[in-house]
Amino acid sequence: MRFRFLALLPLLLATVPPLAIGQESSIQVLEAPAGSDEVSSADGTAEVEAPPPCGRQPITLARMQWPSSEIMAAIHARLLTEHFGCDVRVQQSDMAAAGASMGAIGQPAVVPELWITRIPAIWNAAVKAQKVRQAGTTYAEAAFEGWFVPDYAVQKWPEITTVAGLAAHAADFAAGATGKARFISCPLDWGCAVINRNLLRALGLDNLFEVVEPANRFELDTVIAEAVSRQEPILFYYWQPNAILSQFAFRQVDLGPFSADNITCLARTACAGPLPSSFPPEPVIIAVAEWVFLEAPQVAAYFGRARLPLVEMNAMLQALSVGGTAEDVAASFVATRQDVWRPWLGQLASAAPAD
Repeated sequence: MRFRFLALLPLLLATVPPLAIGQESSIQVLEAPAGSDEVSSADGTAEVEAPPPCGRQPITLARMQWPSSEIMAAIHARLLTEHFGCDVRVQQSDMAAAGASMGAIGQPAVVPELWITRIPAIWNAAVKAQKVRQAGTTYAEAAFEGWFVPDYAVQKWPEITTVAGLAAHAADFAAGATGKARFISCPLDWGCAVINRNLLRALGLDNLFEVVEPANRFELDTVIAEAVSRQEPILFYYWQPNAILSQFAFRQVDLGPFSADNITCLARTACAGPLPSSFPPEPVIIAVAEWVFLEAPQVAAYFGRARLPLVEMNAMLQALSVGGTAEDVAASFVATRQDVWRPWLGQLASAAPAD
């Protein structure tokens, strides 16, 4: 089970809307074959004539309607063109349409950011038809939700990135007439509001922090921004990839290990005995058509290595929010963050230009 809130996220700041609380996500995953970029014959000997690095047809990349997907498609299009010599076509799509099309005809060739728990039936059908498989994960991290504190507060009290530290410094977070520190949660009708209230109880922080539940996403951002402008200590819930986490330099609180059983209770309004858990991981994958593994194995291997740290996407979303296009942001990333993307090239890395 995956328990995430359901909300529309503004195009310049976030990714796809997280899952509704209680939604099933039984997902079939067909992992990419392990090994090098070399192509071997059935008897294990090397083929005399390997296929072209990109196969014999264009590599189509599906770009979804949210900014992180647009940026990822632009980055991969640039790298595949410059370092593999591929004929890359970027096409606008949505998750359901792209997943169904891949399952039927193997096109688009690649979806660089696919949240497969949002389309489980479509994804499972495509895997069953042997038309698509997972090349790798889009991001280096698997958990996208958490609690955060501002960096300026961590510099003053380094231990507040732990639950024990928050308890010890709750009085330092107190502001206003209530005499309690504030925990900025999410809107009341989001699933995370239930989890956050129960998690405060499970961690023994419910009597130390007063829960504030903004009316909507925009009020949530306003409350955070106002606290930052006053340099106030603030504890709040948020998700990523997201521009605001890069814009204001926040640090994530260590909530301990994830427990599927514990999060099941935490997600219920009537959770009699809540126990601690971090937020659940969610599979966000690079979906690649089966023909790419057969006809363009070097490209498939590239996508198997192309895991982007969330902090990098947060920074790119922040850059996008202040101007320019996804292509501009992608070009800047490729020009300045070679240490991140060069390992994705594999055997081509040693031959790649210094840029």
